[in-house]
Parts: sequence; C-alpha cells; structure tokens
Amino acid sequence: MSRDAAIARAHAHFDGGEFLADLKRRVAIPTESQNPDRAPELVRYLTEEMEPAFAKLGFRCRILEEPKAKGPFLFAERIEDPALVTVFGYGHGDVIRGLDESWEPGLSPWIVTERGDRWYGRGVVDNKGQHGINLAAQAAVLAERGKLGFNAKWLIEMGEETGSPGLREVCARHKDLLASDVLIASDGPRLNAERPTVFLGSRGGASFDLWIDAREGGHHSGNWGGLLSNPAIQLSHAIASLIGPTGQIRVHELVPKHGLPEAVRRALADCELESGPGAPEIDPNWGEPGLTGPEKVFGWCSLEVLAMEAGTPRTPVNAIPPRAWARLQLRFVVDVDMDGIVPAVRRHLDRHGFAYVQVAPAREEVFPATRLDPDNPWVAWALDSIENTTGKKPALLPNLGGSLPNDAFSEILGLPTIWVPHSYPGCSQHAPNEHVPVALVREALGLMAGLYWDLPESGIGTRS
Repeated sequence: MSRDAAIARAHAHFDGGEFLADLKRRVAIPTESQNPDRAPELVRYLTEEMEPAFAKLGFRCRILEEPKAKGPFLFAERIEDPALVTVFGYGHGDVIRGLDESWEPGLSPWIVTERGDRWYGRGVVDNKGQHGINLAAQAAVLAERGKLGFNAKWLIEMGEETGSPGLREVCARHKDLLASDVLIASDGPRLNAERPTVFLGSRGGASFDLWIDAREGGHHSGNWGGLLSNPAIQLSHAIASLIGPTGQIRVHELVPKHGLPEAVRRALADCELESGPGAPEIDPNWGEPGLTGPEKVFGWCSLEVLAMEAGTPRTPVNAIPPRAWARLQLRFVVDVDMDGIVPAVRRHLDRHGFAYVQVAPAREEVFPATRLDPDNPWVAWALDSIENTTGKKPALLPNLGGSLPNDAFSEILGLPTIWVPHSYPGCSQHAPNEHVPVALVREALGLMAGLYWDLPESGIGTRS
C-alpha cells in the first residue's frame, strides 16, 4: 500500500482501456443543454451513467431538483468519518451543441475517435473527461488504500453550458448537506498541454447589448445619404469610445479598481502563454499596455464585441439601415463591481454624447468573478503534491481566463477552491473537433491519484 502504487493503479486504468471505455459511453449520451429536445438525455447521463459509477465506489446518491435548472443535480457522498476532512468535487455532464455537420470527415461529436495522439468527441474535455479523471483517481486511491482517508462529496450539474441556472439556489438550499472543507475540481485548460496547472477561481463574464433604433425602415442611400444619421456609423463610434483601437478598455469602472495585485503579479511571473499548433497567433500589442500576456488574461479585464448587425449583411442593399445592434462581453476580475457594469457603460455613453445609444444586459446569467488568495495553505499543498508526482513545476493561475460558477462554491458554500484542469488551450472546446491529448489524460489520472492520496497524510484541513 503506497502512493506510487495508487498512481500505478490510475495509470493501469488508462493503459488497460477501462477509462476510455467509460468515456466513450458518456460521450455517446448527447447532453446538449442548449437543445430542449435533449432534456431526457440530461437525466439519463446522471441516472444511467454517473449514479452507478459513484455507487460502485460506495457513494450514497440522491437527485436534487431545482425549478430554475435545465436538469436535475446528482449529489453523491462517501462519509468515512465525520472527523475527517471533506473534499467537494464538482463536474457538469452537459455539453455545448454538437455541431455535427461541422466536424472533420470521420469525426462525430458523439463518438470518441482515436486519431494520432488525440481523442476527439464532444465532452472529452468539457467536462465529461475531466470529472471522469477525478472520479477514476479516487477509485485508484480507494482500491489501493482500502479507503479514501477523507470524506468525499460530489455535485454533478447538467446546465453549466447555459449559465448554471439553479446551481446557486441548490447550494444555498442544501448548504448543510454540501458542507465541506475544500473544493478540488477540474474544468478549463492548463496553461499549456505539457505543464500541469492550478487555478484558484475564474474571471466573471457579463454580456450586454448596445443598439440604436433610428427610424422605421431603410432609405435609399443615394437620395438620403448625407441627410439621415446612419445608426451603424453612430454605433461604431460609441463602441470606439468604450474600447481603444488596440483593445484597451476606456471605462475606468470596467477595470480593476486597485490595479494588478502584487500576489497576482508574483504568481504569474513564471507563466508564459503559447499559441500552440492550430491556435491563433497572439497579438502582442493588443490589450492593456504594460501588462504581460498572462497578466492580461488572468489578472485584468477584456471587453470584446461578440456580434454586430446592421442592414442585411448577407445581401446588402443601397439603403441606410434603420437600426444597428451589437453584443459586447466583459470578462472581469474580482476588483470590478459586477452590478455596476451596465450603469457604468450608460454613464460613459452619456458623457461622450451617445445618449441615443440604448444599453441593456443580455439575457445570459452573469458569472461573478472569484479568486482564492494565492497564499492560502491549500495552494502550496496542491502545488507540492502535483510537482512530486509529475516532476514538473505547476503553473499557478490566480483565476481562469474564462468563467465558471465558482462563486457558488467560494461564496455560498464558503470553500477554498482548487481547480486542476485536464485540458489545454487548443482543445477546440465549444467548437467542432473538440479533443484532448492522450498523454495529458494519462498524466492527469496519475497526478490526481497522488493529490487524493496525499490529502489525509498532509494534515491540511484537519479538523480540531
């Protein structure tokens, strides 16, 4: 009975094909939460796939319902001793739309396909593969030690890809049931495929619409050009007042109030962004001046135009459009007032002579920003454990560049949050041809087995 033996068990689970077999079954369930026709599949993933997997390891399971949610939640717990530390695991079984016809020939979103050194399929990284790795790692520790050595609780949701509706209500209503000492979960990408990574929260995400309704109907550009205001031109200037020509945010309320914290700068000092094969080339002069690439993504905010429309883009006609519309999105960090984003935009537009531009929140639910203190003792423990297993110094990201419903765990449940991602930036998450490098999966199984093995022996989180 040893740490090395537990890691070897996790690797054997991969080498023998058992992990891949589990992943193939799970990916084959088309759990598109954005597609109402797939609602029965959301339930099936929990009841036919995940519940038996947890029960096999001695977990007690129950379904939690919430009217706001896209589907049910699966809660699973294995309590070995109330005096032991309790680890909370999280995953989501829903996926983004399959986009079946856009995948490369020979690939399908619902069939895990081995091609070269990658596995392709919808959910292999987001998030079926990732929570599957963690559960398999716990199974390896349990088989080797005969017990976990800690208590484990899990929550699997089926609506993360639509903004996690109902998750916060479930956490608030079942706070005692879900009570734990630390969250250890996996989602999102590593800094790069080769370097294990820990991140401590996520940037928030808030979308809002800008639009101008100038008049009823279009008017001939020859007869009326130069006489009628053009809402497309006006809206372009309004957006330019918000975002500079190199992507710098021009609204002070939409960037960190106190600048870049020293702890964040220190954590990111040895991190380097890499485009990688198939990824776009990074524009070094885009974004906030004076910041490194990692600081721009993990320590600062970005304001992006996601879509714009005026006239009839596919079949342009010689007419001044009556209306122009754009959707913008702010990715923001913890030092930005989430509730003040749209009001700040409104004030800025008014100050700059764009009172006729309308602004309103988009319908998507807002993800708040979260960040665990990099000096929290759970962080050093996790980094040491991963380095001990892999021989690699992990990257420490104060928060993910994207957004996760981490506030449900950090704010409502009050947990320190340790995220160990099992993907990489070029994985085509949310796009056709989603994939994961095979070597990354094998390494992740081992490092998570080591992490879970170390937990009871470290003394961290031990209750007095």
